[in-house]
Amino acid sequence: MATVVIAALALVDAPGLGILRSAGGAVLGPLERVIAPQRGQERSALAAERDRLQDQLREARAESADEQALRDLLHAPTTAGATLVPAHVVGVGRVGASGPERITIDVGSRDGVTVDLTVVAAGGLVGRVVSTAPWTSDVALLGAPDVVVGARAGSTGSLGSVSPSGAAAPGERAPGQLTLELVGEGMVATGDEVVTLGSVDGRPFVAGVTIGTVVSVDPPRGRLTPTAAVRPAVDPTTLDIVGVLKTAPRITPRPTATGGAP
Repeated sequence: MATVVIAALALVDAPGLGILRSAGGAVLGPLERVIAPQRGQERSALAAERDRLQDQLREARAESADEQALRDLLHAPTTAGATLVPAHVVGVGRVGASGPERITIDVGSRDGVTVDLTVVAAGGLVGRVVSTAPWTSDVALLGAPDVVVGARAGSTGSLGSVSPSGAAAPGERAPGQLTLELVGEGMVATGDEVVTLGSVDGRPFVAGVTIGTVVSVDPPRGRLTPTAAVRPAVDPTTLDIVGVLKTAPRITPRPTATGGAP
């Protein structure tokens, strides 16, 4: 009411207006000072609630993405019939010219993970476990200098090995590409799939896991064995959900067989 009276008197320039303005300020000033903090508190509360809801949304999206990635892993040909321990990538270690060479995953010895187990993603081979702690493990990635994988290439299953492509690679290599070197007179062509040959007891590599695809075959140039560039099936820079394949050593002798049986 005091504000209305002051506004009306201001229109006619009534005498005593200054006194009324002072009186109005004396009355309304404390009221405004009471209301202003309340409005500030309301804004702060609304901002906090907004931030909380945004955090929940981010967590829900992350959980949904993890669930989809796990489904992809469990339904991939790489893991068909296998027993595995799913894991998150939680750290990146040494990085070389072609990208990461080590990662840390959030499963360890208490999860049954041991050294020299194969690590895969939905797309194919990731690497091998090189050390374990109770709740984490370190993995040497395909493409690291100390990771050489026995391989089969193409429909004929030509034997060879896949290793990093360093400065001495026989042909031009794009970043991240690997080198396949065949044994003897093996044959390979562009587009051939390259898979793991397999190790004794499946350590460090089980058989039949996709390594990558041949993208070019190197000219002979007097070399004794064919070589080719391989694009890995898995991009190590985008790893999130991986699986550690659990294999047990063979404990029973393999039965003998007799040749020439009808």
